[in-house]
Amino acid sequence: MNSIQFSAKNTLTPVKDLKKISPKCDKKTQVMKKALEKGYNDDHASIYLPSDEEGLVTIKKVIAEKSKLKPAAIIVVGIGGSNLGTIAVQEAVFGKLYNQLTTGTKIFYADTVDTDTINDIRLIIEPLLKKGKRVILNAVSKSGGTTETIANFEVLLHIIKKYDKNYRDSVVITTNKDSKFELLAKKNKFSTLEIPVLVGGRYSVLSAVGLFPLGLIGIDIDELVRGAKDIQELTLSSKAINNPAAISAINLFLAHKQKITIHDHFVFSNDLESVGKWYRQLMGESIGKEFNLKKKRVFAGITPTVSIGSTDLHSMAQLYLGGPYDKITTFISINPRSDLKLPTMKAYDALVPKIQGRSLQELMDAILQGVKNAFKKGKRPYMEIELGDKSEYSIGMLLQLKMFEIVYLADLMGVNPFNQPNVESYKIETKKILKKK
Repeated sequence: MNSIQFSAKNTLTPVKDLKKISPKCDKKTQVMKKALEKGYNDDHASIYLPSDEEGLVTIKKVIAEKSKLKPAAIIVVGIGGSNLGTIAVQEAVFGKLYNQLTTGTKIFYADTVDTDTINDIRLIIEPLLKKGKRVILNAVSKSGGTTETIANFEVLLHIIKKYDKNYRDSVVITTNKDSKFELLAKKNKFSTLEIPVLVGGRYSVLSAVGLFPLGLIGIDIDELVRGAKDIQELTLSSKAINNPAAISAINLFLAHKQKITIHDHFVFSNDLESVGKWYRQLMGESIGKEFNLKKKRVFAGITPTVSIGSTDLHSMAQLYLGGPYDKITTFISINPRSDLKLPTMKAYDALVPKIQGRSLQELMDAILQGVKNAFKKGKRPYMEIELGDKSEYSIGMLLQLKMFEIVYLADLMGVNPFNQPNVESYKIETKKILKKK
């Protein structure tokens, strides 16, 4: 459990206020413990994912089956919760430059219907297919009716069919049981993987949605799940005052009551940017609600943003330290995979003194500490998460911690963390426009 350290000592929240709110989180913990016993038959169904050993076995079987094809690439066709978690884990564990560095299976993501992006993917996979290489097409859609996903799937399937007579073996459909997409997949003899119906897309990274493509490229999905399970056990067995997910939620809730309506994840690792983007959807869709649980129109919400250290110190620090007091920050730092040092070149001391022979991580650590000192002096509230490494275990812990945080926060704010009614409105309008045309 030492792979993650959490601190909220610089949120400027009085301890008495934390203690006043914590009993409500303790009640929510009991609700989640009971939900865990129900498996997938509860709105909190995603809590059961790390415990679903039978589901993991099924996913591993499909991974083993498709690995035998020795695929040169896999394309994940999905949008939002169907791919953000996968990207987050892949980049956190293997790095943003994974495709450039790997000699194994590359991974690409087809989400939005941006014709230039999809065409670029075509230009990458066509030469592979012409050489007889296999490309796995993994389409992910809970409903099976997501416009962007189905459009991209059709385009890419058409290309693969053109070059691969055994193309059916290269297709995996991840969807709800008995959805129209699953029925189509079975009719075409495509492999299928199931998303439990009550597991929402933004909570689905530890289901087949994320585990299949991640396992295919060599991510240790057992360790990913083990990390999530360990933080889950800590969360469900702790009082709120000792529970990092609950403490984070309470601080966000109390900050919101003080008109602090922006939560910035400031990640001091370039490879964690997509973790921040995954969290944007998690918070945005779960907390941003027109109506509360009592059907009262409240227009609730906290705006999630992501900043990259130290890059965004040169673009956003002026706003963060000199702008309005409407933000609370969570700094995330991590031990790097590598250790690069500057050479000793005394002639360069005149440019930046005191850096010769030091490691880049030492410089990053000094920058992060400098930022925290500046935040503290400026009375800018922040929390801290320190990860021991970029292993699957640590990333699994981080993602599960954040999912629990959001469930607690939604309960404190009196909104439903598992629906997204206003998202459906744009989908309905889009289909109306396409029907007219």
